[in-house]
Amino acid sequence: MRYLGFIHDGVPTIGVVVDGQVHPLCSIDAFYDEPARWIASSLPATAVALEGLDLVPPVPTTAKVLCLGLNYAAHIEETKSERPPAPNIFAKWYASLSNDGDSVAVPTGDDRFDWECEMAVIIGANLTDTAESDAMAGVLGYTCFNDISSRGYQRRTHQWAIGKNADGSAPIGPVVVTADEFGDPYGKRIMTRVNGETRQDSTTDHMIFKIAETIEYITAGTSLRPGDVIATGTPSGVGDRMDPPTYLTAGDVCEVEIEDIGVLTTNIVAR
Repeated sequence: MRYLGFIHDGVPTIGVVVDGQVHPLCSIDAFYDEPARWIASSLPATAVALEGLDLVPPVPTTAKVLCLGLNYAAHIEETKSERPPAPNIFAKWYASLSNDGDSVAVPTGDDRFDWECEMAVIIGANLTDTAESDAMAGVLGYTCFNDISSRGYQRRTHQWAIGKNADGSAPIGPVVVTADEFGDPYGKRIMTRVNGETRQDSTTDHMIFKIAETIEYITAGTSLRPGDVIATGTPSGVGDRMDPPTYLTAGDVCEVEIEDIGVLTTNIVAR
């Protein structure tokens, strides 16, 4: 199943995408109250055109958005960093999420606006102290994620929060592909393009800390709930490490593509 979030009759709704149409399933909150039930339910006959929908993030407003830093060896090498001894977790908040096709503004306080393609995991169960061997059963699906980063803010202090949470700086989409349809999440090609030029190109099997290990680590410290998001880190090729360093500017179109999911497009504008 492929699904997205959109406004339907004034309500944030989960819709199932089939052949260019979207079948409204239920409210986002109802979906994540009982995700297994809704995934197993029959497809509604009612459908609307995919084009022109008023999209919203496909997760509840209560979602935790947890991100892994330095989770690809080649990215560690290009940043001249040390490999972390455990998953290096930081947070983006729900208010920073944006949708496929949205415009995202370069913040006035930091013009070093950088792309980071990532595969995001959507959680589908209540997980506390979850063993690595059981963790994948709690994964609902996968989607594209762009951890757009304000490098100046990120490096001014030891805390990354402002640098990782510019307005709209967490594009997510274009659809969530459920785990049963997506299959093995490793070996999937993951890319970033800026104005059609490839900047990042790798595969997800190069993650250092795999999904199950990460879930075990997180849930020993904080519980995960249906609709929570784990962004699994970015491969090499970020703009900050190009020669010369290159950043997103107004007028740019940034695309993140993951094999078997699709293309997440973000339009960069001036604030």
